[in-house]
Amino acid sequence: MADAKTVGLDDVMQEVREYIHTPESLALIEKAANYAANHHAGQFRRSGEPYIIHLTNVAYILATMRVGPSTVAAGFLHDVIEDCGVSKEQLAKDFDPEIAELVESVTKVGKLPYKGKDEEEYQAANHRKIFIAMAKDVRVILIKLVDRLHNMRTLQYQPEASQKRIAAETLDVYAPIAHRLGLGEIKNELEDLCFYYLNRDEYYRIAHLVEAKKAERDAAVSQMISEISEMLTENHIAFRIFGRSKHLYSIYKKMVTKNKRFDQILDLLAIRIVTKTEQNCYEILGFIHAAYRPIPGRLKDYIAMPKMNMYQSLHTTIIGEEGRIFEVQIRTEEMDDIAERGVAAHWRYKEGTRYDARKEQKEIEDKLSWFKDFAVFTGENENESAAEYMETLQKDVFEANVYVMTPKGRVIDLPNGATPIDFAYRIHTDVGHTTVGAIVNNAMVPLNTALQTGDVVQVRTMKGTGPSEDWLKFVKTNQAKNKIRSYLAKKETESHQEKVELGEKILGDELKKRGFDLSYMEKKKLENIYSLFQVSNYIDFMYGIAVKSINPTSVVEKLTNQKRSLSDADALTKLLNRDTSKRRIISRTGLKAGGIDSMKLSLAQCCHPVYGDSITGFITKGEGVRVHRSDCPNVAGLKTRLIKVEWDEPDKDRIYDANLIILCRDRNFLLTDIVTVVSQCKTPIIQVNATVNREELTSTIKLSIQVHDLPQLQNLIANLQKVDSVLKVEREVH
Repeated sequence: MADAKTVGLDDVMQEVREYIHTPESLALIEKAANYAANHHAGQFRRSGEPYIIHLTNVAYILATMRVGPSTVAAGFLHDVIEDCGVSKEQLAKDFDPEIAELVESVTKVGKLPYKGKDEEEYQAANHRKIFIAMAKDVRVILIKLVDRLHNMRTLQYQPEASQKRIAAETLDVYAPIAHRLGLGEIKNELEDLCFYYLNRDEYYRIAHLVEAKKAERDAAVSQMISEISEMLTENHIAFRIFGRSKHLYSIYKKMVTKNKRFDQILDLLAIRIVTKTEQNCYEILGFIHAAYRPIPGRLKDYIAMPKMNMYQSLHTTIIGEEGRIFEVQIRTEEMDDIAERGVAAHWRYKEGTRYDARKEQKEIEDKLSWFKDFAVFTGENENESAAEYMETLQKDVFEANVYVMTPKGRVIDLPNGATPIDFAYRIHTDVGHTTVGAIVNNAMVPLNTALQTGDVVQVRTMKGTGPSEDWLKFVKTNQAKNKIRSYLAKKETESHQEKVELGEKILGDELKKRGFDLSYMEKKKLENIYSLFQVSNYIDFMYGIAVKSINPTSVVEKLTNQKRSLSDADALTKLLNRDTSKRRIISRTGLKAGGIDSMKLSLAQCCHPVYGDSITGFITKGEGVRVHRSDCPNVAGLKTRLIKVEWDEPDKDRIYDANLIILCRDRNFLLTDIVTVVSQCKTPIIQVNATVNREELTSTIKLSIQVHDLPQLQNLIANLQKVDSVLKVEREVH
């Protein structure tokens, strides 16, 4: 790697004078340079150079980006707070509050003090500060990016371990920021420098492959440039045309991610055409496609559909002479400038206009749609751990390469595999929480549909609804996952509190019924009996009473030292818990349990067990044993008054009632198709009830049927799920 170019103050001022002319602005920059030189006097870099060389290079690169005088000045001053002990207040007094704020923000983006933290969390906390600063003022990150660029250019003077650590951090954090801000030149140089320090063998291997056929490629590109130039000149179109080289890391990344050999990468022979207008771009594309055969699927129109970093261009891949493949990029001068310099090109300093940092930040958010989402996202997630924040940012922002639109044309960027639920949460948290349906390209789709670039997405919402835990199985963005988990955790907490309050009411009522006052509910008295009910605290105790895992009558007896007379239910329980191996009575319902008269067994109407279901018995008061499916929520969590019951021998003449709920996308003849399937499965229908949700274009069909056993019911459900438009079939429980 070549050494970085060393520049001096004269070079900076020469570059600055290309676009800044007012004496006071030029004087400000010179003052900042002299101030930095004085305060950093005696400080040296690892290379042995005076520290001011680094600051001068940072200011010079900023000047080539055509930033404002305050930003160039801050480039000179960006280390005086951290390295020279100058306070923000002193800097504001010596310059102005704006420059002092910029320098302090850049300083804050610097290293956190290490205090024995977990290394990953420590690094993530540093990186998080970068993004928070960027969300507040993009000039801060421009200075930090340029600072890192010059540090990377001089990284050879660092120990090898530091080289790898700094390069890895740059590749993970700084290069993606440069890419997202459209700073193509900086991003490409950072990536190639990182590649060199992280994987030197591969760097040299690819560099050798590129160099080996350089003469051959240059000749082919020159020939194609000559042919296209002649064609465009004949058609009187103004243009600039030149070949461009592929960056080494970009080649390596394509070889790794797409598992391709070096000679399979199509855009090694690359040509760029720069013209005056958008219309010229499309005209040139037409002429090229008329003269050369394009490769199908390789035409990309980033003019009509810009990338998230404002990049615009037409890309096409054509086949030239001898089967050589060329990638051709066509764009205007302005597009070319933005492609290389990104936000720095679009918000270039304009002398004579009053600079407004807030206005610029607002314009950036409006122009870079992802930046607005990012700024909101950063503000929303300041309370989560730094590692979680960085993981979310890496996945949801940096890896986003699917671009979808709202019906009003707003572009939303999402990672591969993202769904309408991810889209909804990117719009707003409340939109995500209340989503009940999705329409993509004017067609109703399931909520787990993977979105594609160019999709127009609209979500349907309904107040009072909330996210489902099932969504966590298919959402892709960490943002959506975190929001869903947070909502569910809050709801669970609220539900738990409601159960605690219900337990208090149940125990209070039981005490009153037995003539005791509520003083027995004092926590100190209750603490004495927690261990008797296998709980350790008040909340778990009251929760147990509410869900019936703790019997309130037993609690009152323990609290008051009074026994109650044996009830019918208790007598029945004692009877059932005796040795049941000696006596079994067969029930007419196909059930059996020791010691119970057959009239005492009945099937629960809430869950409708059928022969073959896993079942359990619940001892009622005065109505014998009610048999439920084991997964019935009405007996889930109960520990008392349950008894083991079993199915008797099979009987082909026995039939059982069952209720099904079928959720479908609404369409013509849907009910007819469902009834036909039920008939083909030879299953009697007792009742059918269908309702249509016209807003969501869905319908819900409830079937009451009769079956002989569980296999027959499962076979029917499997066949119903095959019916076109059926989304879900499940057994009803109420």
